[in-house]
Amino acid sequence: MTELNNEILINGKIEDIWNTLNTVDILDQYDPTVKKSVATSKIKTGLGASRKVDMKDGKNWFEEKCTISEHKKALQFELTVCSFPVHSLNHTYSFEEIGSQVKVKQVMKYQMKFGFLGKIMDTLMVKKQSDKGIKLFLAGLKKHIEENR
Repeated sequence: MTELNNEILINGKIEDIWNTLNTVDILDQYDPTVKKSVATSKIKTGLGASRKVDMKDGKNWFEEKCTISEHKKALQFELTVCSFPVHSLNHTYSFEEIGSQVKVKQVMKYQMKFGFLGKIMDTLMVKKQSDKGIKLFLAGLKKHIEENR
């Protein structure tokens, strides 16, 4: 299993960051790699909320659901189905208030499909592409929160 750890400092209120990450149908408003995000559950926030996401590349997509929702402490999404060569994937967020800033930490864990071949794909390209995508996502979240304060 591959694990990627990223974090970012955001000038904003933890409540605003929490509400943004926790609302499943607005991912396309701040993630520059996402074309469209649509809620697939009746609830749009919290435990059990789910979404379908179409990527800007025009070929990739994924569906995920919220599996942990501890108000302003922890949030986790788990892929349920996707076009990516991964067998399983989840990403967890934690939050730490530091003065007027909030440190948002994301830990992504995933397991590749295709056994040994998948491990080679991960080493050669998937891990780097995934980490780059996370950094773009976090930068987009920061911009969205700071511009809408």
